[in-house]
Amino acid sequence: MKNKLRIFIFIFILNFFAIGAKAEKEDKAISDHEWNVYTGMFDFSDDGKRSTLFGLQHQNESLKKESFFGTISPITGFLITGDNAGYVYTGVQAEYKLGNLNIVPSFTPGIYSEGDGKDLGHPIEFKSEIQLSFDLFKNSELGFSYNHISNASLGEKNPGANSYMFNFLKSF
Repeated sequence: MKNKLRIFIFIFILNFFAIGAKAEKEDKAISDHEWNVYTGMFDFSDDGKRSTLFGLQHQNESLKKESFFGTISPITGFLITGDNAGYVYTGVQAEYKLGNLNIVPSFTPGIYSEGDGKDLGHPIEFKSEIQLSFDLFKNSELGFSYNHISNASLGEKNPGANSYMFNFLKSF
């Protein structure tokens, strides 16, 4: 299963770069969609249940709003672990730019399925995340993020999961 997941991730990333290169090569106007492809370690703080993860997140940049809290926008995405646990989410993020450095906290409620992975105690979970990224090119960023997923004591147990990810963000 892990080899199939790695092959899928490799093919997906190749297509991701090819689509971006094609759009830039044809000199088309860049749309208002930012995609974040990420991979890392799910629940790295639990030796018994840690697992690799892969995820994809979408942000519609045309829905960005300037506010007292920074530049806020809706996000939607999913992640899947090497143990077939999955999390589908939607929520909000704020963005703070400091030159080429971007600081992006987010909060996203979602639905979790444990698969063969960790039992988080409830299907409804909440993800709090902080991401640091650097502008690479005009429409690309490279970053690192940390998140905590918890059910806020909706279930009888609430073990939570701490994860870290390496991110590649691209606007199309």
